Amino acid sequence: MTMNSQATPSFAVHIPDAELEPEPLDPAQIVSGDPAVTGKVLWESADGKQLRGIWQITPGVVTDTEANELFVVVSGRATIEVEGGDVIEVGPGDAAFLREGDRTTWTVHETLRKAYHISL
Repeated sequence: MTMNSQATPSFAVHIPDAELEPEPLDPAQIVSGDPAVTGKVLWESADGKQLRGIWQITPGVVTDTEANELFVVVSGRATIEVEGGDVIEVGPGDAAFLREGDRTTWTVHETLRKAYHISL
């Protein structure tokens, strides 16, 4: 059996204290406050169409256009308003799904950290 040296072995990460790197927000996305985003990609498919990682945002209000994403909130709280759709409240232990192309407004009440899987 030949093993692909590019294959990622199975692994575990303790999300609450994982070290994240700054991911500057486009100033046009900031509605209010001074939110800061950090994150870390833990795994990416060879074709770049599947991403798994950790993402964090500090309190404030931002807009976004979503990817096809499933995420689980580890800490913090936010209200996500989907344009023409629902208002979603998320907090620790909540799993949420966002559709590709959804235009959202995130009101982050407490610094929110999530683990995600994105399909592009």
